[in-house]
Amino acid sequence: MKDSIKNKQTNTKQKKINLLLVKAKSKIKLPQTAGIFKDKKNKNNETYKTKFNNWYLFPIIILFIVLIALTVYNTSIKQEIAELTPITTSSINLATYPYITNALTPQITAESALIYDTTSKITLFEKKPSLRFSMASTTKIMTALTALEHFEKTDVITIKNTYTEGAIIGFLPGEQLSFENMLYALLLPSANDAAYAIAENYPGGLGEFVAKMNKKASALKLNYTHYADPSGLDDDGNYTTTSDLAKLASYALTQKDFAKIIATKTKVISTIDGTNTYTVNNLNKLLGENGVIGMKTGYTQGAGEVLVTAKKEKDHIFIIIVMKSEDRFQDTEVLLRYVSDNIKFINPGKYLLDNNK
Repeated sequence: MKDSIKNKQTNTKQKKINLLLVKAKSKIKLPQTAGIFKDKKNKNNETYKTKFNNWYLFPIIILFIVLIALTVYNTSIKQEIAELTPITTSSINLATYPYITNALTPQITAESALIYDTTSKITLFEKKPSLRFSMASTTKIMTALTALEHFEKTDVITIKNTYTEGAIIGFLPGEQLSFENMLYALLLPSANDAAYAIAENYPGGLGEFVAKMNKKASALKLNYTHYADPSGLDDDGNYTTTSDLAKLASYALTQKDFAKIIATKTKVISTIDGTNTYTVNNLNKLLGENGVIGMKTGYTQGAGEVLVTAKKEKDHIFIIIVMKSEDRFQDTEVLLRYVSDNIKFINPGKYLLDNNK
């Protein structure tokens, strides 16, 4: 009897426990996992699947597009590489590079000096290159370049005034010469009356011409140069440095008409009507010696002796400048020998190829 009562009690407890479990299960909701199929049953007890989430396809599509783009790019790069010409000795065309073999300092009287290679754009020797000095008649390099930008060779230059200071031809007021003949008078015997005649025939006259000279200096980045007249007689207003003169001389050599005239030793010029003729001689006595192809002399008491020289050697053109010299030609000859005796050349292209074999 007691056992049956116990069994009834046990069954009653088990039923209560089961009832509690059923209630607990009904309150628990399983989490939905995105992108995963989950079986459910509808009211008719039929199993179906939730719609598949499609958002994950977007990064896959982007990755696919990137892979295609990389493949196309890689193919084009391979084609470009295949079309490149192999580097050989004949395909390398680098200019030879000068270097000093003997670093001994040349003994010169000039207070400032410089040797510049226009081909490689390097300075091989310098002495106080940033010190400013009066430039004397080397001013006429800029006078010629400024005039060449405006006048044609056949343009008529009329002598308007008489000038007697410094080196002159002795032109008479009213005489007319071609601009080309006037350039020979300007650059060979360094005639001051030729310089002023050119400037006075410029639109706006002397003042506008000198202003144009300074604008040209600024355009060429001659930052330590200033012009006050076209002849170079004004020692206070005309000044420059050897480094600026080297820039100016390098540019001047690229102008064919200028280069032709400075390489001329003597020239007979005449007025347009043929009534007067003048023989003009180059003051640069070094012209034609030791590779010298010309440039410009200069002298005033304030500037001392000045000389800008262009020398050609082994397909290179060197600019040699001495300022405030006691003997411009002697100093320049020392520097000319310095170039010939102590400068060697190396071919960078051949050197690179030889060291990569």
